[in-house]
Formats: sequence, C-alpha cells, structure tokens
Amino acid sequence: MAKKKRRPANGYQLPPHVERARQAARAAEWKPRPKPPQRRVILSGFGMSLLCLGMTAVFWFPAHALAEDLRSRGVTSAATVVAVDSNPKYVKVRLVSGPRAGEEVKVSDYAGMYPDVHRDEAILVTYDAQQPTRVLSRAWVEDPPANLPAYGTSALSVLCLSLTTAAVIRRLRILRSEPRPGKAEPVRWRVCR
Repeated sequence: MAKKKRRPANGYQLPPHVERARQAARAAEWKPRPKPPQRRVILSGFGMSLLCLGMTAVFWFPAHALAEDLRSRGVTSAATVVAVDSNPKYVKVRLVSGPRAGEEVKVSDYAGMYPDVHRDEAILVTYDAQQPTRVLSRAWVEDPPANLPAYGTSALSVLCLSLTTAAVIRRLRILRSEPRPGKAEPVRWRVCR
C-alpha cells in the first residue's frame, strides 16, 4: 500500500461548514447603523394628525350644534318629502302642519348624511323658528345617528399621532446610541450594584 503524503502545515483547509459559520459570525459583528427617521417624515406625520383632527372638528361640531339647537328651540312639524336626489345630495320636504305650513325647505345634512326617505313619504321634522333653513328629521334630533365621518377621522388622527410618536422615539434611540466623532462615550454610572 502506498504511503499517504503529509500535508504541509500551512495547507490545511477548514471544512466548509466551519468556514460558513465564521463568516456568519464576522457579518453579525458588523451591522450597519440604521438611518433615523427624517425630520420631514416626523413633521408630516404631526401635520397629518392635525389635519385629521381638524376634519374631525369640522364633522363633529356643526352637526352636534345643529342637533342641540333644534332640541332646545326647535318646532316639530309633519312634512311630506317632495324631492330626493339619488346620491342623496339633498332631501326637500313640504311642511304640512305648524306655522309655516305649505313651505318647501331642504333638510339639513347631519355630518354629510341625510335620512333614508323616498318621495311622497311622510316624516316628522324639526326646524328652527329663527332660521327656518335649519331643518332636521325629528328622529335625528332626539337621537342623532352615529357620526361615522367624525369617528373615522378621529381614528386616523390617533393612528397618525401614534405612528409619529413611535418614529420620534426611534429617532431619539438611534441618535443617542450613535457614537459621535471627537467626543468620548458618556460614562454610565451604576446606581445599584
């Protein structure tokens, strides 16, 4: 049998799985620093939150004020629906009873919503005696419907604010952990041993 040749000392090769493990360990040691969220991203997040909050106010306050005013000083009257737009963009009613009987008025919207009525249908409406153009369905004056546009925009406002807050916290953590050139690392004092 032939004798095996000896390998020279510098010719030894590691097995492939050991070499892969070493490369993975070296790659794990050096991680590129993540980029902090930019200031414009944070400012636009706060801006979106404020915009949604403003839209919530626009949807909530006028509708709520209309229902409260009609509840406190409104005059209830029977009415017949004269015209309904298909979208509906408007609902027009003719007052049947009360001091303004025979007059046709448009029903005010409640946060962009109108009552689900059909032509020639009889409904009870409440109108403001001082401003007869402010008319709302009696059922909506007593128990206003869910103001879905206001709820949706307030949820978006909370979402934008929470995501922006998370971005601010992430930015602060990244910037605090980053070593600054020319400055020594801050000394961390241990309070407890």
